[in-house]
Amino acid sequence: MFALLAASLLWAFSFGLIKGELTAGLDPFLVSLVRLALAAAAFGFLVVRSRHHWRLGTRAMGLGAIQFGLMYVLYIASYRYLPAWMVALFTVTTPFYVMLLAAIRERSLPPRYVTAVTLAIAGALVVVARGLPDGASWTGGLLLQGANLCFAIGQVFFADLKRESEVSESTLVAWMYLGALLVPAVALLLQGNGVGTMPDSRQWLTLLYLGLLPTALGFYLWNLGAARVQPGFLASLNNLKVPLAVIVSWTIFGEEADYVRFLLGLVLVVAALFVAGSPRMRDGQKSS
Repeated sequence: MFALLAASLLWAFSFGLIKGELTAGLDPFLVSLVRLALAAAAFGFLVVRSRHHWRLGTRAMGLGAIQFGLMYVLYIASYRYLPAWMVALFTVTTPFYVMLLAAIRERSLPPRYVTAVTLAIAGALVVVARGLPDGASWTGGLLLQGANLCFAIGQVFFADLKRESEVSESTLVAWMYLGALLVPAVALLLQGNGVGTMPDSRQWLTLLYLGLLPTALGFYLWNLGAARVQPGFLASLNNLKVPLAVIVSWTIFGEEADYVRFLLGLVLVVAALFVAGSPRMRDGQKSS
């Protein structure tokens, strides 16, 4: 569980940094490519060491292309239409997708998990009940739903991949980063009009931080924890980053929102965690 908490804290700071530093004129494919290239480089030595596991690596690359690659392209693009705190808020539907996929796979959906997911989503709806703020667009919300679904697919099926493999989580994630890197690279090539404005020195430093910490380390920690806890708790814990990110966006990056509605929504999100219950370990797994 510590790995999931650490990842949530790392991600809380990334929303404001992306909105403040990386959305002004930069191609979302380029931003995604650089972040994933840094993550792939950080874990690349594990791919070299496990090259004889190429069949398993191919499967991991496919999963990484969805969970990290396609997710990032959609996620970064959403910042053109929404403030950072609202990007964080719209990720609150991820638990719904996690629970839906887990239910389909396991053919079981405990009532308390349904209640937890409902509370979590209700918390988001409270904040946006009066519509979007000036300058925001529902296009961003739709892009994020696609990103949320991609991220949920990776979380649910990474545990299956780990159970069927003989390599460590870090090696699997290394292959996943390699597969993820291909998505924005191909997207840039198909775009056909180059990468547009190149990052300045400040933006390069921001990309370096985001690529090595929230991306490389953050996603590794999250999948490490996701493979060990029960789907219901994992689904609810997906939303821990939301209140953390909103608070960071307000206090550090100076964004504004309706505090009363946010606090009410936060209460519902926290209640969802309690309803979800214990993070009991999956069978055969040790606590992280």
